[in-house]
Amino acid sequence: MPKVRIPTDEEEAEIQRGIAADPDNPALTDEQLARMRPAREMVPELVAEHRRRTRGAQKAPRKVLVTMRLDPDVVATLRASGPGWQSRVSGLLRKALGK
Repeated sequence: MPKVRIPTDEEEAEIQRGIAADPDNPALTDEQLARMRPAREMVPELVAEHRRRTRGAQKAPRKVLVTMRLDPDVVATLRASGPGWQSRVSGLLRKALGK
């Protein structure tokens, strides 16, 4: 777990001077912070467009989840072959088994 380092008083003063000197990014007031609302409330249609899509349950499961340990160089080579590498591994295993 990363450790949080609290800035010294001098560092904090330098940070605050930097904030005050930036006209393009002024510090927000307590009133502005209190009025803020999550984007999902303000523009739900925009948030919905960027919502991560998930796959639904398989109608008829065709694959079996397995866990195995492989040499790092083997995995690196397979991944370097690009998207779909896991399906290609399945094909390689199928071929090795003569199926």
